[in-house]
Amino acid sequence: MKTLVLILVNSGLLFLFYRLIRKKDLLSFFFEGKWWLTWLAIAVITLMDELTSIFYAPSEAYRLIGTKAIFYIAFASILMRFLSNRMVEIAHVLEENRLIGGGVYNFSYMVTGPVLSFIALASILLTYVLTASLSTVSAVHNGSALFHLNDGTKFVLIVAIVWGVALLNIMGIKENAKITFGIFIFTSAVFINFLISGFFAMETQNYVTIAKTTTDSLKEIRDNGAALGSWLFIGNLASCILAYSGIESVLQTASLVKSYKDIKRAYTFLAVTVGIVTPLLTALVLSQFNFNFGAHEENLIPFYAASLNGEWFGILVSLVAVVTLVMAVNTAYVASSELIERVAHRYNFPMLIKTNRFDSLYVIHIANAVFYTGIIILTAGKQSVLAEMYAIGLVASFVINMGALIVYRYQKGKTESQGHTTYRLGTFALFSVMTACFVFLVINKPYGTMLWFGTTVFMLGVGVAVGRKRSPEIKVAGQGDSSMDLIVYIASREDKNINIYFKRPFDQGNLHLYGTSVYITFYSTRRDIPPKLAENHFRLPVKHMRLYQNLTALLKLIEFEMPGYNLTVHFGWPTSNWLDRMSVGVQTFQIMKLPLEFPDFNFKIEQFCKSLDKIA
Repeated sequence: MKTLVLILVNSGLLFLFYRLIRKKDLLSFFFEGKWWLTWLAIAVITLMDELTSIFYAPSEAYRLIGTKAIFYIAFASILMRFLSNRMVEIAHVLEENRLIGGGVYNFSYMVTGPVLSFIALASILLTYVLTASLSTVSAVHNGSALFHLNDGTKFVLIVAIVWGVALLNIMGIKENAKITFGIFIFTSAVFINFLISGFFAMETQNYVTIAKTTTDSLKEIRDNGAALGSWLFIGNLASCILAYSGIESVLQTASLVKSYKDIKRAYTFLAVTVGIVTPLLTALVLSQFNFNFGAHEENLIPFYAASLNGEWFGILVSLVAVVTLVMAVNTAYVASSELIERVAHRYNFPMLIKTNRFDSLYVIHIANAVFYTGIIILTAGKQSVLAEMYAIGLVASFVINMGALIVYRYQKGKTESQGHTTYRLGTFALFSVMTACFVFLVINKPYGTMLWFGTTVFMLGVGVAVGRKRSPEIKVAGQGDSSMDLIVYIASREDKNINIYFKRPFDQGNLHLYGTSVYITFYSTRRDIPPKLAENHFRLPVKHMRLYQNLTALLKLIEFEMPGYNLTVHFGWPTSNWLDRMSVGVQTFQIMKLPLEFPDFNFKIEQFCKSLDKIA
């Protein structure tokens, strides 16, 4: 029966992949003078990155929480689907603001400024460093699963992989979508045969084990009360989160696709592939009761494969492990170089982005190889220590992403979400869970905490020092107007009755003139300066303070410089839903305090009807 099923399934796979290969523009297409990758291309590339975690995450989770990992890895898969939906929303926001690519770094920079963006940069770079380091170590351990290699030989192979992949990138040989798709076909066939063989090998005891781990996990949460039960739940979840490392990689590829909709399709593809395969394979492996997990901690998956279909199948799975893990190392090189290149462009560091005759960022690749080797030497190539460090940076990037998304929606509401919308309460719940996981890891994983903290402090120190002189915000701020430009304009008018209108950057339309009027737009220097709509429209950069503090500082200056003027200050009527945009309520509450602070000014909150735009 098993042989018949395998023959039928493999015949179906052969037909499916044959049809796919013959399809035109399957992986890339040319549009408006540029080559774009399709959603399938980036889905396959990132799948090969995310799939690598199956070769080390189940054994690491088992080492920490035992067979409960079966339940928590499945639960984490569901959680990651909700999180990936928020990643799509971030991709949409970045596209609307013309900040394509850069992922968590660009998004945190746009929303919260350079300080938090450097924390995000440290976290994401740390995940790339540990992706390469952990994948290299895991590749050697899984590749040597059925061969007896001493520790010295393994270490030489680890270093050889790190520098070999660096050399390929220095020579300009990067990951190719067609090659990746070919490897994906091979890997998919192996994994599907693996899963089918695993199901045929299942016995009653295996199903009992899976059911028991689920009931025991839920019972543990219920019996320990709300506080302790929640903490145990968070601890177990944090121990399994590494199973979905690489999920943030899709967001990093946004510059390679035409639209955020391709990012959405790629995440859907990952949900129905890795999101299902990882918990299923984890359940099959960890429900076994007939071999010693401790003796095969570093090569658990190939060993289990060999127990199913013989030594040849174990070697085949080992080969898949080596290929996919080495590809993950290459992805880490490419992604980190692109991220550093983006930062170097933003802060004008031409030394870092020098290229050789192969158009390769060789300086960054050499620095990465040195750093990867240093981390491997520092941890003595121990998979458990590297996994511990990896989890900190991964969860930190999740926390920053969700936190920045909450702040952005708090500030902007749904003004840019017509294309993709998620529930704000769900985002806050994800942020809370990820923050709790981060706290748990910080308390219980000292090595990872020290590495993350050290990297973050270093990045912050460098970022603050560099930002004072090289920040692009300095140039954007210089393109706007100054407060004194506004004062000079008002002073040049003969009319002493002055109307001051505060206009949001994204509000368009005609300016309504009543007597002598001036329009003021405060804009963030982290985004493009809004267009100047008339000579009485002044665009003032928000400087190192909250918007309300900038506003009151400007009014105090006007009050001091314009004695004897009849000044009327106009604000727009808040029309957003309070649940969708709570910041409107906060801003209105702050504005309500202005008449007491500026008793000589007149204040109005008003809304113009649309017909005035046609009349003006």
